[in-house]
Amino acid sequence: MKKNKSILIACIVLALIALMLWLTQSRTTFRRSLSDFSLDDSSNVSMIYMSDKNNNSVKLIKIAPGQWTVNDKYPAQKQNVELLLKTMVAIQVQQPVANAAHDNIVKELAVNAVKVEIYQNVYRIDLFGVIHWFPHENLTKVYYVGGATQSNESCFMLMENSSEPFMIFLPGFRGFVSPRYSPFEKYWRDYNVFRTTIPEIATIRVEVPETPDYSFEVRNNGKNRFSLISLSDNQEIPDYDTLKLLNFLSGFRSLSFETLLNEMDKVRKDSIIASQPFIIITVTDTSGVTKTMKTYRKKSTDGETDQKGRPVPYDLDRLYALVNDGKDFTLIQYFSFDKVLRPKPFFLKEKYLKR
Repeated sequence: MKKNKSILIACIVLALIALMLWLTQSRTTFRRSLSDFSLDDSSNVSMIYMSDKNNNSVKLIKIAPGQWTVNDKYPAQKQNVELLLKTMVAIQVQQPVANAAHDNIVKELAVNAVKVEIYQNVYRIDLFGVIHWFPHENLTKVYYVGGATQSNESCFMLMENSSEPFMIFLPGFRGFVSPRYSPFEKYWRDYNVFRTTIPEIATIRVEVPETPDYSFEVRNNGKNRFSLISLSDNQEIPDYDTLKLLNFLSGFRSLSFETLLNEMDKVRKDSIIASQPFIIITVTDTSGVTKTMKTYRKKSTDGETDQKGRPVPYDLDRLYALVNDGKDFTLIQYFSFDKVLRPKPFFLKEKYLKR
């Protein structure tokens, strides 16, 4: 009986302590140190929202460990998100802004800074790192990130509801971290076009509008067996170079565009898209998801020549490409995509080529 009574008393005491800590925490959420910019732990960050005064904004949401989305529309580029999270943990205060420069820096931050909001999955009651009760997502930090200092090795930051800016640096890094807090969507987007392994491929259709007889389709018959179909007559090619076809299929494992060109002059962009495509590739995976890429030749620059010094009409290094259901106009490199920009004759054995 005494043992049960002791346990009950202990539970009541713990509950009272927890209640006091919770009430204290709720009253002091925004009373933290004016220089408390860094995170203790980034693993529990659930969302990051960044915006500027020019209506540019980015919302990064964690959907699974190591997986983030951008503005609820695109997969995020993993490397950039990881770099930001590491930066948020490692940044340190170099010194407060000098009184002589204080007013100018505050004004500059008010106009040109990027506002950063960090949300984390935390517990309303967290006792001694052992007892965790009432998990929830909470806005844990809000601060403003400004431009570089004169040394270009730190930048200015200001906590929300504060008028005391600080110079912030990243130990071991020669430079300032402001660019890592970008409010531009294109910086965070994953530039991937195709990410499909061979077992995930259902069909791949390659159309060559300039030479229809070069068009073909590859069909996955299961158990590492594939059919090569000529699209000009819808006939199956019974004998093809297996190794070349497998190398072609493996090329779709990871292909990314180089640059987004959505902001190109509309008249110029529309003119390119209205022209005849160079090669159209459509990949359907085993779950039924289809992705199409339309490529367009890029005109060469004046005076551009090939290895023998002859003038060339088209860029030898890059193509334009329309991807993501036609939403994004991009630039791709032959270096990355050449392995999948193959016409039908590439796979045919010599006896077929002689016909």
